[in-house]
Amino acid sequence: MTETPDMQRIRLAPDYEISRVIRGGWQLARGHGAVKSDDPVADMVAFADAGITTFDCADIYTGVEETIGRFRLHYRNLRGQEALDRIKVHTKFVPDLDILPGITRRYVESGIDESLRRLNIERLDLVQLHWWDYDAPRWLETAQWLNELRLAGKIHKVSATNFDTDRMLAMVEGGVPLTSMQVQYSLLDSRPSRRMAAAAEANGISLLCYGTVAGGFLGDRWLGQPEPSDSLENRSLIKYKLIIDDFGGWDRFQALLRTLRQIADRHGADIATVASAAMLTRPAVAGVIVGARTRDHLASNLAVSSIALTDQDHAEIATMLATANEIEGDVYTLERDRHGRHGSVMKYNLNKGAA
Repeated sequence: MTETPDMQRIRLAPDYEISRVIRGGWQLARGHGAVKSDDPVADMVAFADAGITTFDCADIYTGVEETIGRFRLHYRNLRGQEALDRIKVHTKFVPDLDILPGITRRYVESGIDESLRRLNIERLDLVQLHWWDYDAPRWLETAQWLNELRLAGKIHKVSATNFDTDRMLAMVEGGVPLTSMQVQYSLLDSRPSRRMAAAAEANGISLLCYGTVAGGFLGDRWLGQPEPSDSLENRSLIKYKLIIDDFGGWDRFQALLRTLRQIADRHGADIATVASAAMLTRPAVAGVIVGARTRDHLASNLAVSSIALTDQDHAEIATMLATANEIEGDVYTLERDRHGRHGSVMKYNLNKGAA
């Protein structure tokens, strides 16, 4: 087994350490296009052996928790318990929109029990609460129930995803010891920098970033390409194209890609690597989540951690971003309008459970 010495690691708490590059599981979910790997467990072994020892998934990513569960058992048999202990799995608890008004503690615990079963684990490493509608008032109570399950030994760390700054602080004030907040954060979408980053730092909460390459738009594939006019491959690309529109449109987006390509040339890297590496330098950011269906991009994923952007690199990025529009609102505000451009592409009842 070989592990790159360059993979950065960080402690989110005195007893909780992760790799700063996190392997995302969304692209492995059924319904997110064809999975191009004949052996996703072997791919996970390759990532773990290389130093990317943290994996992100969710109860609504169909089949992904089970796949990671198989990987964990295989990795223990292959590398031993000490190696397995370095593996961290971050999952999400995402109750359906229809469930929210009548959600109960029993329903929450049953969801956690199901994730425990799928992942073949005795205690969930880190659980991130997502809540579709603030008008359904039990989001704080649900976070507190998750904390009770932490105290009962079913969860190690309680976290959240896609909450805004005010509600993140309300959870802290309500006695929920949030370890992290997973947010959409990229060179295109700087909403977390407006208020959340400072509030997170002040309360010992780490930001874990998804969307750092905007579903692949922040990559060499799109440099110099015309604006897509046909239907995009999946909802992920549709939502990030909306962010590009709000950022200032296709021409401004292409200007950003050209800037990133110049920086990448100086480092012998690609655009996606530079875009993700830049986010690791932002205040409060502990890690970035990379989407990878196979190990084909493992080398570039590892480079996200090892590339050292210079003052000149940061200055060029800042100069370019100064010409762009700021995305409106706090974290996930636009997406919460279910009838708006951003919210209308979401699916809200993926668990199809009953309280």
